Amino acid sequence: MPRMNMIEAINSAMDVCLGADPDVVVLGEDIGFFGGVFRATAGLQAKYGKTRVFDTPINECGIIGVAVGMAAYGLRPVPEIQFADYIYPGLDQLVSEAARIRHRSAGEFIAPITVRSPFGGGIFGGQTHSQSPEALFTHVSGVKTVIPSNPYDAKGLLISAIEDNDPVIFFEPKRIYNGPFDGHYDRPVQPWSKVDTPDVPEGHYTVPLGKAAIVREGNDVTVLAYGTMVHVARGTVEEKGIDAEVIDLRTLLPLDIETIEASVKKTGRCVIVHEATRTSGFGAELSALVQERCFHHLEAPILRVTGFDTPYPHSLEWAYFPGPVRIGTALDQVLKD
Repeated sequence: MPRMNMIEAINSAMDVCLGADPDVVVLGEDIGFFGGVFRATAGLQAKYGKTRVFDTPINECGIIGVAVGMAAYGLRPVPEIQFADYIYPGLDQLVSEAARIRHRSAGEFIAPITVRSPFGGGIFGGQTHSQSPEALFTHVSGVKTVIPSNPYDAKGLLISAIEDNDPVIFFEPKRIYNGPFDGHYDRPVQPWSKVDTPDVPEGHYTVPLGKAAIVREGNDVTVLAYGTMVHVARGTVEEKGIDAEVIDLRTLLPLDIETIEASVKKTGRCVIVHEATRTSGFGAELSALVQERCFHHLEAPILRVTGFDTPYPHSLEWAYFPGPVRIGTALDQVLKD
């Protein structure tokens, strides 16, 4: 089996879906001839033609609006928003139309739309190319939110998303497109080909939406993370020699609360890590759910390690980014209580 990086796995997922279903179409800014700013759609237009893989104007509202119309008429559009920071003009179409159309039409229409978008920091993109807006979409009934952390999951989850009959926001952590990241920005980057992760099959397979993965088993503390933070959290607990259970959520909505609950009841402690701003971030919802379901099993307060309530800084990126120092401090604190 080929050793794919995450970009190649995402490309392969779209290739599989385009080849299997003539109703699948891919659209977005520069995704056709150019193959996307990160090359995730490279070669697809040449293979499937300009009516199935095509460029759009720089108009996020228009991209999502067109996708809603396509979906209502039976297509399965896969629009790309070039950076998650620019998804906001399309919010009205996503929230008021895509997320509501099944309910408003009493099931007469559906919106099988998969919105792909690179998100997160760690690449010195500054405040307009580093944002993590996932919590906005978990607040919207009718939209599913998916964030992979490795190439195998990226392909399997993306195929599941494209085949799903509801709108899915598929955020791709661009910091780990080419390899995992343990948070030590001063170390050489390790490519996915050198990492012990599952090989990515060339053909069709799926990873189910709504099912988390335990990437490291442990007994002393549960660490909840997704995307890039899975690798940073795992690297931190292993460096510190902590017997921590690290859970990769994979899908924020629907959320695999059963796996989370079982782990926290076992360990009695919980640390939540995400890169997005702290206030009203998805970690707040996770904290509330853990408190409600595991209160009598908790041995210490639930702690969150997150970005700060500021625009994403350029020059101070590694102070903002939840790295090994901040995660390690939280782990020490929760284990001390």
